[in-house]
Amino acid sequence: MTNSQKATNIAGKMPEPDPDELAKQSLTRIKNKFIIMSGKGGVGKTSVSANLAMALASRGFKVGLMDVDVHGPDIPRMLGLKGMLGASRNHKIAPMPYSKNLSVVSVESLMQDRDKAIIWRGPLKHSAIRQFIGDVDWGELDFLLIDSPPGTGDEPLTIAQLINDAKAIIVTTPQEVALADVRKSIDFCRTVKMEIFGLVENMSGYTCPHCDEPIDIFGSGGGEKTASLSKLNFLGKIPIDPNVVKCGDSGISYQEKYTDSAVTKAFTKIADKMAELCKA
Repeated sequence: MTNSQKATNIAGKMPEPDPDELAKQSLTRIKNKFIIMSGKGGVGKTSVSANLAMALASRGFKVGLMDVDVHGPDIPRMLGLKGMLGASRNHKIAPMPYSKNLSVVSVESLMQDRDKAIIWRGPLKHSAIRQFIGDVDWGELDFLLIDSPPGTGDEPLTIAQLINDAKAIIVTTPQEVALADVRKSIDFCRTVKMEIFGLVENMSGYTCPHCDEPIDIFGSGGGEKTASLSKLNFLGKIPIDPNVVKCGDSGISYQEKYTDSAVTKAFTKIADKMAELCKA
């Protein structure tokens, strides 16, 4: 009699599956895994995560979006997703469908009261993120994007430990105070041996709607310069558009409403660049 059979006989039921093994099995069905990071808050990291996921999905890729920002899970609200996560036919957690090619999991979609604070220490966060990987029926994916909180704390460290082939996309704004924190994110990735896929410069310039003149509210080019100095891929610049905020607050797809905007074109270029680099 094997140890597994003994355990089954003693307990009277099948033993609980190893959560780490479940996570490994789930990850084998996902081709490309990316964690979207930022050195500081307020740089639009979650907006970039959501819009990049939509851009990739619109190109025909199967995309999963995992929101591991435990204390500020905003992805469902930005995408207009309501209700609770349910179960799939495989008795796993079913991700919430946003579109034909995009599905989403967030801790907010497990809460009855979305305005209630989540007060968790590191081990609970680690356990929840591991469940989001192994206990979710992601299926076959071309891309899994993981929206993490700003900084280099528990959540990005857990991703680095659980997904050894995850790559980092670091979001910044052009001004020096943001770039100083980006350099900390770069150091974090190199310390934990996580490959940095590239940098995105968000809020990069603004075109006046009245005179069409460009205005560098936060500056422009700082992220590109940092990428060059650090010998990293620069994935692209995303300009400021107040309608991005309005659509995110309303749970409306900016890219569907403003198909020809500079922001939509910027996300499409970044999505195409990601797809091309992933082929290499």
